[in-house]
Amino acid sequence: MHEFTVWAPTANRVMLHLPGLDRREPMHPVADPALGQEPTPETAGWWRVAVNEAGHGTDYAFTLDGGDPRPDPRSAWQPEGVHRYSRVFEAAQHTWADSAWAGLDCRGAVFYELHIGTFTPEGTLDAAIERLDHLVELGVQMIELLPVAEFPGIRGWGYDGVGLYAVHHSYGGPEALQRFVDAAHQKGLGVCLDAVYNHLGPDGNYLREFGPYFTDAHSTPWGEAVNLDDEGSIGVRSWIVDNALRWFRDFHLDCLRLDAVHALVDSSPQHILTEISERVAELSAELGRPLGLVAESDLNDPAMVDPVAEGGRGLTGQWDDDVHHAIHSFVTGETQGYYCDFGTSSVLARVLKEAFRHAGDYSTFRGEHWGKPIDPVRHRGHQFVICTQNHDQVGNRATGDRPSATVSPGRLAASAAIMLTSVYTPMLFMGEEWGALTPWQFFTAYENPELAEAVRKGRRAEFGSHGWAAEEVPDPQALSTRDNSVLDWSEKDRVDGELDHAALLRWYKDLIALRSSSPDLLNDAFDSVSVETGDAWLAIRRGSFTTVLNIGESAVSVPVADGSVERLVWGAVARENEGRWSVQPDSVAVLQVQG
Repeated sequence: MHEFTVWAPTANRVMLHLPGLDRREPMHPVADPALGQEPTPETAGWWRVAVNEAGHGTDYAFTLDGGDPRPDPRSAWQPEGVHRYSRVFEAAQHTWADSAWAGLDCRGAVFYELHIGTFTPEGTLDAAIERLDHLVELGVQMIELLPVAEFPGIRGWGYDGVGLYAVHHSYGGPEALQRFVDAAHQKGLGVCLDAVYNHLGPDGNYLREFGPYFTDAHSTPWGEAVNLDDEGSIGVRSWIVDNALRWFRDFHLDCLRLDAVHALVDSSPQHILTEISERVAELSAELGRPLGLVAESDLNDPAMVDPVAEGGRGLTGQWDDDVHHAIHSFVTGETQGYYCDFGTSSVLARVLKEAFRHAGDYSTFRGEHWGKPIDPVRHRGHQFVICTQNHDQVGNRATGDRPSATVSPGRLAASAAIMLTSVYTPMLFMGEEWGALTPWQFFTAYENPELAEAVRKGRRAEFGSHGWAAEEVPDPQALSTRDNSVLDWSEKDRVDGELDHAALLRWYKDLIALRSSSPDLLNDAFDSVSVETGDAWLAIRRGSFTTVLNIGESAVSVPVADGSVERLVWGAVARENEGRWSVQPDSVAVLQVQG
């Protein structure tokens, strides 16, 4: 037997369709005033019916007031995509083998961001399981999956999802996600999932037929705002909060990365982020393992990670794009667009010590003062997740080119050393560890030809305004765009020109191993960081360690603490005398004071 429920507060009549059983069942209000049952805020608008013959694997849909059959807004399984029938998924059907898994605190863990559809040629969760040993050998601790929620078509980034409770059918569906998490845990790897609550895609989005999921009171860069504080929002908020909880409960996930939380406009007495954080904290206590929430926020506001009792949102961590911008701009020389306030060694030194470049000062790119400063006593470095590459910073370039396509191996090594010896929580983007040359491009597979053409034209117009010719911008709808973005695993054992992929991979492994075994490098207090700079060099000190690098065109003499010895070296770094080291161009070293 299976009980079907749906929230449809404006419907007068709801029917359940069971095509496999060739049945239609009328649904009944959970609380029916006609029967003397007054609805509460939690029961108002809910309908239900139990069917003895239904269970795991049963296909179904709902019709509202005689309309067309629609997928369940809380469907966990859409085997034929966003427009077709939902399928019953009973999470308890999986026999978990991760009983020894005690959980993982995401703060300070080495993250690895990957996209299931391009991590392997097969593009499935089961195929990704076969690559978990690589991540273990690399030293990764937390896998971060880009969105898996059901989106239109068979390929895409996943940020236009409409079935937020479902696992995309081309990835293998919900059973495959359970298998993936189970396998990861048995290998000592945590799993974080990118959850997108700030907007939904247009194709296959039937939510407005069910209830007031959207509001005109606010707007987002992607269209209609999700209704978090307008009339009828109680059902929408529970749809979001319950979604977050079920990923932890039914799929044993360890962390959620919450996409673009600055677009969650909510004037309610309790902000939706605070509600999520409090409910997740309760579930964490119930399950007896840490559960993380990491926000992507453009606000540069440490209140995201402040406790609720102190007026914060209570999240575990937040992305810090300023550190990415500072590293990227310094090693590449790019200062266009949002890199305009970055690019110097002094700015890089600032973000390594203070988290944000913009902490209340003027942002030239935004044209206004931006952000708030951290409190170096109250805040900790591990609350901020940093990277040198991620899906946005690579994929939102016109051709999806990675730094490895244009930057020297020495500068790639320097970027890695800055990140992995920093005070922050580091995150790698898939393939970065061997200097992957495969691009990561924006791709879609919309069935709606008008939407497909609109996206194609919009992409070309966006980059055309920045000087790119239309023919240089990959067609998002072309299968080749996705195929070009698939990792080439044979690269990691090759040499391409000056880039020795295997050597770079060893560099990453050695840096991660050193970081993981060194208390000084795991110390996340901001006062543990000091930086000296020149025009093209930095010496970053963390306890007994100094990371020293030079991206200039000539050798430099850099001050380093007496007694320092080489731990890891890329390029040419040599002791001149006590207190100074000679660093050749495109060279980097991690030095440690003996004793």
